[in-house]
Amino acid sequence: MFWHRVSDYILKNRIFLLIFIFVGTGFMAYQVTRIQLSYEIARILPSNDPDFELYETFKKRFGEDGSVMVIGIETPDLYKLPVFNGWYALNQDIKKSPGVQTVLSAASLFRIVRNDSIKQFQVLPLAPRAPTTQAEVDSIQSIVASLPFYKGFVADSAGRSHLMAVTFDQKKLNTKERIGIVLNLEKKVRAFGAQFHIPVHMSGMPYIRTKFTAKVSNEMVLFMALAFGVTAVILLFFFRSIVAVLAAISIVGVGVVWSLGFLVLFGYKITLLTGLLPPLIIVIGIPNTIFLINKYFEEFSIHGDKNRSLNVATERIGEMTFFANVTTAIGFFVFYFASSPMLAQFGLVAALGVVVTYALCLVLIPIVFGYLPEPSSKQRGHMDSRWVVSFLNWVNRTVHHRRRLIYALIGVLVIISVIGAMQIKAVGYVVDDLPKNDPIYTDLKFFEQSFRGVLPFEVSVDTRQPGRVLTPQTLTKMRLLQREFEKYPEFTRPLSVVEAAKFLYQGYRGGDPKYYVLPGALEMAKLASYAPQMKGQSNVFKGFLDSTRRYTRVSFQMADVGTVRIRHLLTTLQPKVDSIFNIDRETGKRVSNGDMYDVRITGSSTIFTKGNEYLVDNLKESVYLAVVLITALLALLLRDVRTIIICSLPRIVPLIITAGIMGFAGIRLKPSTILIFSVAFGIASDGTIYFIARYREELRRGLGISKAITNTIHQAGISMIYTAFILFAGFAIFAFSTFQGTVALGVLVSITLLMGMAANLILLPAFLLSLDKRQNRKELQERAA
Repeated sequence: MFWHRVSDYILKNRIFLLIFIFVGTGFMAYQVTRIQLSYEIARILPSNDPDFELYETFKKRFGEDGSVMVIGIETPDLYKLPVFNGWYALNQDIKKSPGVQTVLSAASLFRIVRNDSIKQFQVLPLAPRAPTTQAEVDSIQSIVASLPFYKGFVADSAGRSHLMAVTFDQKKLNTKERIGIVLNLEKKVRAFGAQFHIPVHMSGMPYIRTKFTAKVSNEMVLFMALAFGVTAVILLFFFRSIVAVLAAISIVGVGVVWSLGFLVLFGYKITLLTGLLPPLIIVIGIPNTIFLINKYFEEFSIHGDKNRSLNVATERIGEMTFFANVTTAIGFFVFYFASSPMLAQFGLVAALGVVVTYALCLVLIPIVFGYLPEPSSKQRGHMDSRWVVSFLNWVNRTVHHRRRLIYALIGVLVIISVIGAMQIKAVGYVVDDLPKNDPIYTDLKFFEQSFRGVLPFEVSVDTRQPGRVLTPQTLTKMRLLQREFEKYPEFTRPLSVVEAAKFLYQGYRGGDPKYYVLPGALEMAKLASYAPQMKGQSNVFKGFLDSTRRYTRVSFQMADVGTVRIRHLLTTLQPKVDSIFNIDRETGKRVSNGDMYDVRITGSSTIFTKGNEYLVDNLKESVYLAVVLITALLALLLRDVRTIIICSLPRIVPLIITAGIMGFAGIRLKPSTILIFSVAFGIASDGTIYFIARYREELRRGLGISKAITNTIHQAGISMIYTAFILFAGFAIFAFSTFQGTVALGVLVSITLLMGMAANLILLPAFLLSLDKRQNRKELQERAA
C-alpha cells in the first residue's frame, strides 16, 4: 500500500517534483564548480592515533619531511665545463622559481672555513659564480671529493649519477598552485636534459604526489566519459531508442551532479578514492533505470495502458530496488565507521550518492517516460530476445534437474578458491598502484639504485631537558644510533647535528677529510667558540634543532621496500634505539627517569606503513560489518531463518572465488583491492533481493515453489542479465586506469558481479528447490507416522 501511494504521488505531482529537482540540481551544480583536488597526503590514521600525533608534532617542530623533490642525471661528464655550467644555470633558475625555498646540488655546495681573525667559521660557496675555465671546475670537483658530508647525497659512489634536491614552500604545495610549480620545474629539467643529451629523472614525495593528483584528475574525467559511453551503447542495444537512452543517461547524470555536490558541501576534496565516485554512481545508477523501464515495457505489453504501466512499474520496482539500493549503500556506508578520514569521506558520499540517485530514478523515470511516446514493439523487442530466453530456459532446466551437479561444481570451486585465498599476501608500496613502466616508478627505482631511495625515515629525539642535544653524551648516543642504521642497506647516510658537528670540525681542522669525525668534549668547546650557532643563535641547524636545544632529529632516506619490510625494520630498530639511549652500557640496566630520552621512529614511510596496515584492518572490519548489516536487512525483509541462510550463500560464494583468484594471480591485499569485497558484496546483494522479491510475489499469487521459481527465473532473469552486463562493462572500464589498484578493483569487481549474477540465477533457486523438496519429504514422513 505504501508503495502504491508513492507511485500515485509521483505521477500526480509531476510539475512540482520536476521544479524541485531542477532547483536542487542547479544548486548542486553550482557546488560542483567549487570542487577542489586534494594536494596533501591522504589522511588515513585517526587524529588520536599515537603515531599520527607524534608525526604531526614532528612536522610542526621541524617542518614537512616529505617536501624535497629530487632531480637526477646520469653522466660521467658533469665536471666538464659546458655541462657543469648548464647544471649551475639550472640550479640558479630553479632557485628563482616561485614556491622554491632551497636548491642543493654540486653547483651550490658550500664548505666551512675557520677564520681566526674574527674567531668564527665562514660558510663559503664552492661555486660563487659560473666557472669560466675547466681548471675552476676541476677545483670544485676536487673540493667536493674532500668533503665526506656530501658523500652519497649529490653523487653516487661511481660518480656517474648526480642529484639536485629542491625544497618547497609547503603552504604552496598544498594548493592548486602545486601542479603548475612542479610542471614548471619539470619543463626546465627536461630542457637541460635535451640540451646536453643526458637522461634525467625526477622523484621525491612532492613530485610523486603531484603526478598522482594530476592522474586522478584526468582519470576522473576519462572514466566519467567512458561510463556514460559504455552504458549508453548497451542501453541503446537493449532498448533501441535514442530518446529512451538519453533520458536514462541524463537522469543518472543528475545523480552524479548531486553526489559531487555532497562532496563539496561536506568540505571534502577529490582524492584517489573520491575520484571514483562519478563513474561508480553511473554504473550503479543505470540498473535502477533498467529495472524500471523493463517493468514498464512488460506491463505495457500486457494491457497497453501507458499510465497504468508506469504506475505499476513504479510501485513494484520501487519497492524491490529500494532494498537493493539500501544494500549497495550499506556496502559503501560501512566505510564511514572506519576511523580513517579518507575511507569515511568516501563511504559517506558514496552511500548518499547511491540513495539519492535511486530516488531520482524512481521519480524521474515515470515522469519522463510519461511525457515520451508509448514504447513501440521494436523498443520492447529485447524482452523476447532469443539468446536471453534460451539461456533462461537452460538455467531453469539445470536448476530443476541438475542440482547435485551445481552443488558439486560450487563445492570444488570453493575448495580451490580457499586454497588460493590462503596465498594472498598483505603488503603495500608507495608507488604500488603504478605499472612497472610508468616514469614515476622507473625514476624512483633509479634513485633507489643510485642513492638508496628518496622516501623519508625519521628518528625523533626528545632529550627531555633544554640544552641537552649538544652535550657530548647525547651526540655520542646519536652516533651509535647512526652506526646501527648503517647495518641496513635500505637507508642512506643520515643528516643530523652529529654530521653537522663533524662537518664543522673538518673545517676547524683546515678541511682535512680525516677530521670528519665527532670531536671530543674539549674540541667541542673550541668549536662552540667559533660557531655561535651551536648555542642556538643562528639558522645553520634550522630543521634539525629547536630553539631550546631539547629536540632534534636524525633523518634518513630509504627505498620503497614495502610495508612488510618497513614493519620488520620498525619492530627491530625501535628496541635497539631505545637501548642505545636508555640502557647503561656498563651496568646493562635502564637509566634513571631523570636521565632517560624519548626517542621514536617516525616520518612519512612509518606513517604510510601504519596507515596501510590500519586501512587493511578497517576494510576487513567493514566487510564483516557489511555482511552483518545486509543480512539483518534480509532478515527484516524475509523473516525466515532458513531462507536468510540460503540467500547468504550465493552472495558469499563469489567473494570466496574472487579471493581465490587474487591469491593465484598474485594480487596483494592492500587498501585498493580489499575495497573490492565490500563494494561487490553490497552490489551483488541487489540481485539476491530482486530475485527473492519477485519469487515471493509469485508465491503470493498461489503458485507452487517449482512454478514460482520458473516464473521468477524468466521474469527477473532478463533484468538481472542486462544489469549484470551493465555492471560488468561499467566496472571493466577501470581496467584502463594507470593505477594498478584501480585496475584490480575494476576487473575483480566485474568478475565478482558476473559470478554473483550466476549465483543468484542458478545457485539461489537451486537452494530454494532443495529446501522445498526437503520440506515435502519431511511432511510425507510425518503423515506416514
